[in-house]
Amino acid sequence: MMLVVVLAAALWGLGAMMRVPRSARWMIIALLLVAVIGVQLVFPDGHPLRTATGGSAALWLIVIGMGALVWVYSRFIVRLRARTGVDAKPPASAAPRQGGSFSESELNRYARHIVLREVGGAGQKALKNARVLVIGAGGLGAPALQYLAAAGVGTIGVIDDDTVENTNLHRQVIHKDGSIGMAKVFSAQAEMQAQNPFITVRPYNRRLDENIAPELFAEYDLVLDGTDNSATRYLVNATCVAGGLPLISGALSQWEGQLSVFDPARGAPCYQCIFPQAAAAHLAPSCAEAGVIGPLPGVVGAMMAVEAVKIITGAGTPLRGQMVIYDALYAENRSIRIAPRGDCPICAQTRA
Repeated sequence: MMLVVVLAAALWGLGAMMRVPRSARWMIIALLLVAVIGVQLVFPDGHPLRTATGGSAALWLIVIGMGALVWVYSRFIVRLRARTGVDAKPPASAAPRQGGSFSESELNRYARHIVLREVGGAGQKALKNARVLVIGAGGLGAPALQYLAAAGVGTIGVIDDDTVENTNLHRQVIHKDGSIGMAKVFSAQAEMQAQNPFITVRPYNRRLDENIAPELFAEYDLVLDGTDNSATRYLVNATCVAGGLPLISGALSQWEGQLSVFDPARGAPCYQCIFPQAAAAHLAPSCAEAGVIGPLPGVVGAMMAVEAVKIITGAGTPLRGQMVIYDALYAENRSIRIAPRGDCPICAQTRA
């Protein structure tokens, strides 16, 4: 048997010196094995040539079978890496990659997503390549930003002109006591990148207005609105409709939250279809005036992040044409159907 191994090594080395292609060298080795098996089958027991080449055809068949199993397994691993976006030979560095590919560290981080049938490797790639803009880094923005970052959304923009205050901290959990006085977008950025260094966070420390909204929104695929200002909500809605962007909108009051996906480009109503006019101030008081239970923004903000993940990955059924209303005080969760208005001044002409 040793004679065959030495002969195979010599043929491989000679082929390498002569720059014979690897595939041709494997073919030569395969022909050598066929010849050896032929010797075992043709020559009688005890023949010197048969003894020198192993003495048994069964032995070589076992070797060939084991080699075939190793080859099949290696090809399976290569295909699996390609399917999940991991390079066959990932670099030692765990730095983020471009173009949707993953390092080994990222693959391990997102393993529970990738094993989900509805997400898989393709869905996680879509998350990595997605660009999501979050309006507001307050009660709803805080949990939404945290979960978008944790989920591996590749580029997350956050716009807010406010600073962290002590009164924010019972519900805006992305901010810490040491961040009081800091701009919310920078506080959120630091926490998001500490949680997931594989993402890019773009902070915009300013108020959203009609001068910058169209250009800013054009850089993103999806918008989440967690503001408590009516004028901003209508501006966000109009800009999303004009750009054909899905809008995930959430709202809070005391013990109750609501959530929907406004997306006229895909047949759903826009925000102004459902709320044609801003509510009077006394009917929709702010959290500072009416109060809000601390965990409620976490519930609704996390649901907003789930809707974003579903839209990006194509999983499940997003809340287009539906509004979820969550009553934390009585532990009730309702879903109501909402429909476009034919006379809506914002989306009637653009609806699919």
